[in-house]
Amino acid sequence: MTPATGGHARAGSPGVQAALLVLERLAAGRPLSLAELSREVAVAKSTLHRVCNVLVERGWAIRDDAGRYALGIRALGVGAAAAELPLVTAFRGVAAELLTRHDETVCLGVVDGEESVYLAIEETSQPIRLVTHVGSRTPAFASASGRVFLAARPPAEIAARYAGRPLVTPVGRRLTGVAELQTLLATTRERGYAENVEETAAGLWAASTPVSNGGGMVLAALTVVAPTSRMPPERRERVISDLRDAGAGLSASVAWLPSYDARRP
Repeated sequence: MTPATGGHARAGSPGVQAALLVLERLAAGRPLSLAELSREVAVAKSTLHRVCNVLVERGWAIRDDAGRYALGIRALGVGAAAAELPLVTAFRGVAAELLTRHDETVCLGVVDGEESVYLAIEETSQPIRLVTHVGSRTPAFASASGRVFLAARPPAEIAARYAGRPLVTPVGRRLTGVAELQTLLATTRERGYAENVEETAAGLWAASTPVSNGGGMVLAALTVVAPTSRMPPERRERVISDLRDAGAGLSASVAWLPSYDARRP
């Protein structure tokens, strides 16, 4: 009995069943083309094409330039597959170097809709540290990692998305409006990194730099977080310099990847 025929496998909506079969196959291994998926899940290519388009639109899957499908950001939050992503694997080596140099927590983040989400975290050995976890979410406009992504988008898109909305950070700081956000994003573009001081948590400093693919699309944000008390001006400059170098190195190692940005219209 194939997955597409008979009994238990056919219970419920055929479209839902096909979507779950696709996600199960993508979680189990390498990226797959539409033809490969059709053979493995025994579902017609015409049906799979519609299903995969919806999964990509909703952020559950991504499609690379070769037409192969892989898990997207929304799927990563419901399983352990994130640990096997090439992007996360490459991050581990970069994070180890930053930890050796500075012993501060290093994170890898992406944007899902209007929130930044941590895909991977390497923690400092110091007793006072950021308490967070993979999958934790912060408003993208407020976080250093989210601002790295937003800075890569056209100002007109930022205005359309945020104009007229109350922009209040997790610690209660209210931005004066989309004009202040645009200024923050312009500074991020100019510097090549975003910096956040006590806007997502009291006493917390964070800096993020973009990780980009060969097409210049931001794949992720590489972030260092630390208590503000451990970031005097000279040390801050050293950490940011090494963070930017690490981001460039990570970008070079994953230049072939598609984007995991699951933003919505």
